[in-house]
Amino acid sequence: MTGDLRDAITAAVLDRAVLDRAALDPAVIESDVDSHLTTEQHLALIHASSDAEGEARAILRQAVESARAGGVSWAAIGTELGMSRQAAQQRFGDTVPTDAAASVDASDGPEAEYRWLGPVTAFDEMAELELAGRAGWHTVEAGMLRHRMVRTDTQWETKRLIWRGPSRRDEAEGWIVGSTMFPWAYLVRDRGIPAE
Repeated sequence: MTGDLRDAITAAVLDRAVLDRAALDPAVIESDVDSHLTTEQHLALIHASSDAEGEARAILRQAVESARAGGVSWAAIGTELGMSRQAAQQRFGDTVPTDAAASVDASDGPEAEYRWLGPVTAFDEMAELELAGRAGWHTVEAGMLRHRMVRTDTQWETKRLIWRGPSRRDEAEGWIVGSTMFPWAYLVRDRGIPAE
């Protein structure tokens, strides 16, 4: 079953990258290393693989949400995923869309540009989020050691709080919830300045 799934995913990625199966055949790669793939083909393969990873993550999230809605415990989900109950709950427990993700999805539609920022830790993520914010990126989802970012035309600020939403003062100052990842909540604010 695992081999069939891998073959199906490989075929879909190669099709998306407009490459044939020989592109990943080890015998072909070893015999013709220098002229095997062009730079553009390598980049197309990377892009298609990244898209496939995103789709697989979305399917997994939907499966977990469905299991939870069906009454499956976090302990059972964690066991199935090879992690603790707490790790499963931290990774998949926050399934409600954040204010920032909802506003971007509504305004930008499927053309919005996303990327993952990481790996980052609690020690360096704020500096990385600040740099990304100046370039027009802001967090819409936080995961283990990374943030899913969306690109806009304006600069963004980010602040990190211990597990709470924005206060009335934060809201009055334009802060909205960008993403959450226990024990943090990340608030974002559009600075209204063109991105660098």
